[in-house]
Amino acid sequence: MTAPTLSRRRYDLDWLRVIAFGLLIFYHIGMYYVPWDWHVKSPYMNTAPEAPMMLLSPWRLSLLFFISGVAIRFAADKAPALQFTWSRFYKLFVPLAFGMAVIVMPQSYFQLLRLHEIEPGILAFWPRYLSHDSFSIIVPTWNHLWYVAYLIAYTLVAMALMPLLRRLAARLDNDRVERLLSGGRILIIPILPFILFRFTTDMWFPMTHALIDDWNAHANFFTIFLYGLLLAKSGAFWRVVASQWRLCLTVAVGLGIILTPVWSHWAQWMHGHPVLTVIAQVSKVLYAWAVILSLLGAAQEYLNRPSPLLTYFTRAIFPYYILHQTLIILFGVWLSGFHLGAVPEFVALVGLTTLGCFGLYEYVIRPLSWLRPLFGVFGDAPSLKALKAKAVPVMAE
Repeated sequence: MTAPTLSRRRYDLDWLRVIAFGLLIFYHIGMYYVPWDWHVKSPYMNTAPEAPMMLLSPWRLSLLFFISGVAIRFAADKAPALQFTWSRFYKLFVPLAFGMAVIVMPQSYFQLLRLHEIEPGILAFWPRYLSHDSFSIIVPTWNHLWYVAYLIAYTLVAMALMPLLRRLAARLDNDRVERLLSGGRILIIPILPFILFRFTTDMWFPMTHALIDDWNAHANFFTIFLYGLLLAKSGAFWRVVASQWRLCLTVAVGLGIILTPVWSHWAQWMHGHPVLTVIAQVSKVLYAWAVILSLLGAAQEYLNRPSPLLTYFTRAIFPYYILHQTLIILFGVWLSGFHLGAVPEFVALVGLTTLGCFGLYEYVIRPLSWLRPLFGVFGDAPSLKALKAKAVPVMAE
């Protein structure tokens, strides 16, 4: 990968962004079924989906924050700092505020209804939701939109430090860095901070998604965000990824096979075995980074090209993300009344959530220019039918 290539649009990362958000949608469908704490639960709650969700959980959000860091670097280099900072803040804050006030509200309604803290009547609940009424959960809230709030904060910090970060990034693009990361060391050296976090902030600060006190989340997610920003234009890094992603994939698959049963019996197997606990914790960090490198390398080799489908989903995936969790809860609660059985209900929920995201974006959000910014879509938004054979480059918001 040469420097001129790095100056062009990274279609591979656009694809990975779409894929990462898509996996997030399926992950949250799984949250409706597993016994883990979530807003509402299916009557067919069971442990069957836990294994694939445990394989996704360690890296899905880190991949998103890494790609977000790359996108910030590319976009920030094309505009004056203040102009870019204000534009990015506006394009993220508007859908966050709208999402909290409107889209997320039904999630809180059905959660509190399940907890028997309110009476049925969603329209009567809405003013209470907006007025900070006292419940066992904080309202209004951002729920799954916490990622947007964190991305706003990280972008503001990064832009304040951008001159320093650019100088540091320049030092990460040379033959010495390439040699340092070669020979499999790309799997080890970058994860050292995350291993430290695993045995410090991870133990001291449980994740809250509340922004102001979520120090473990910030340690992990802001660091991986900075990785993306610093390495976005490092030819040395991307050349090593291109040459070693198959090794990373082998490590990821092997660790995934080994760790899945460990995660399922974590408390039972690790109790009283501190050495095994340390090995398992470090292996989990290594697994997550190996998956991310595998995806970056595979996408760089196979997906770094435009397509009409990518052009469409580059715009559509963020509205899908904003809508999906509310649709999961709405359809899930509705389907529970039909007593379909676990598998038919799951298939129906996947289908309805997917169709709901597509239909609302394609036929409601996209055609209405005044509505698009509320879902993070700015500028033109071509329909799926209108796209030509060649994708039009569109910067991911």
